[in-house]
Amino acid sequence: MFCLNDTMRYWLCPGMTDMRKGISSLCGVVHEKMKSEVRNGDVFIFVGQSRRLMKLLHAEDGGMVMYVKRLEAGRFKLPEYDEATGSYPMEWRDLVVMVEGIRETPGQRLKRLRAQRHEYVV
Repeated sequence: MFCLNDTMRYWLCPGMTDMRKGISSLCGVVHEKMKSEVRNGDVFIFVGQSRRLMKLLHAEDGGMVMYVKRLEAGRFKLPEYDEATGSYPMEWRDLVVMVEGIRETPGQRLKRLRAQRHEYVV
C-alpha cells in the first residue's frame, strides 16, 4: 500500500545515483553515502543522471518498499543544495512539487506526459 505522507522525513541523496541499483544496493547507499539507517522510517530519494528516473526507498511494517517514477517527458527539478547543512532540505510538499513538475509561477508546470486513460462501459 502506498503510505507516504507529510508526517515523514524525506532525504534526497546528494549527487546522481546509478538507477540499476535495487533495494539492497540502495540500502547500502543510505548507510555508506548518506550515513543513515534505512529502517528508521524515513524516505530516501534517489535520482538518476538523466533526471528522468526517481526511486524512493522506505521501510514499512513487513519489509522494504521501493517506488519508481520514470518520466516520459521532461526532467525532475532538484531542490537547491544547502551548503550549511550539506543536504537538500526536503519535505512532503517538495517531493510532490518535484514529481508533478510544479513551478514557482502559478499555472506553470514542467513538461509531463498525460497518462492515457480508457473508460470501460459495463
